[in-house]
Amino acid sequence: MNKYYLMAPGPTPVPPAVLLAMAQPIIHHRTPEYEALFVEIRAGLKRLFQTAQDVIPFTASGTGSMEAAVVSTLSAGETVLVLCAAKFGERWEEICQAYGVRAIPLEAPFGETVPPERFAVALREHPEARAVLMQHSESSTGVLHDVEGIAAVTRTSGAILMVDAVSSLGIADLQMDAWGVDVVIAGSQKGLMLPPGLSFCALSDRAWERVKTSRLPKYYFDIAAEHRSLRKNEAHFTPAVSIMVGLREVLRMIEAEGLSRVFERHERLARATRAGVEALGLDLFATSRPSPALTAAVAPEGVDSEAVLSRYSTSHNITIAGGQGEMKGKVFRLGHMGYVGDFDVLTALGGLEQVLHELGYPVAFGAAVGAAQKVFAERG
Repeated sequence: MNKYYLMAPGPTPVPPAVLLAMAQPIIHHRTPEYEALFVEIRAGLKRLFQTAQDVIPFTASGTGSMEAAVVSTLSAGETVLVLCAAKFGERWEEICQAYGVRAIPLEAPFGETVPPERFAVALREHPEARAVLMQHSESSTGVLHDVEGIAAVTRTSGAILMVDAVSSLGIADLQMDAWGVDVVIAGSQKGLMLPPGLSFCALSDRAWERVKTSRLPKYYFDIAAEHRSLRKNEAHFTPAVSIMVGLREVLRMIEAEGLSRVFERHERLARATRAGVEALGLDLFATSRPSPALTAAVAPEGVDSEAVLSRYSTSHNITIAGGQGEMKGKVFRLGHMGYVGDFDVLTALGGLEQVLHELGYPVAFGAAVGAAQKVFAERG
């Protein structure tokens, strides 16, 4: 029997202490007990988002909070600029199109990024733009986009900056207030080490001003209505109570480790994984700055990346992820976010050596594992 390993870029493993917390008897969400839980969570989320603003939870996937941000700050016919360099940039476009918002894509090939200078030019060419929409960590390609640089550009314009940080919150540094980011969105199932089912949205003062003028239809994803309830330490609709109990435990774990150490740990895991992949002669898919959340690798010539996924699963009981859209069959992705440590990475890389050997690709056994171990040995 092979022990199961979840090494996909979300959902990610849930720590045992969090599972045990969520297994406690359910509490009602209109009780003093839940109110006390919510007070602690609200304070912890502010520290995690590095903001003085309220962080609003929704019982939904990260896409739910992306939609909430659009419908609560924009109006039909308005123009936005979208960083579109992969699958989740396209999702911003699709949400805007569904609500009659004009999305102008600033495109780059998958695996690359759009530099802040291009946004500066685009904002001069489109002074009517009301928002810039982007990802921080693009989990379909393994690229980390320059939020700080793009925020510096948008701050001097009339556009607000919305950042999908679903696969970067609690993984890579994102200083919402210090950098001047107007909307930050996150989800529960990646760096927050929880099951899918919660998403989060935090707004700056500039973004809250836009909420007052938004004319798009909304009901469940009405940020203003949810915020009114939050300020009373209540949920507007029935929350995912058990996941919220788990969230309190996660926030305590992150506080105990320290946020800067969390970021350092993810960077180290990422460097080790990339070193292991490259030691096997494989190319990284991200040609721009790679994300610390995951490593996207190009399958060797003549090898279908879907076969890599299948072998991982059937031969070794390890779940990883493949390419999406035009990258399907070409790329496989190894997650190293959240509740992941050194030996999880070594297991994934050891599995990769065996998988490639089984698929007929020549492998120097121990090359990937050894390269990662050298990175891990660098710590003092």
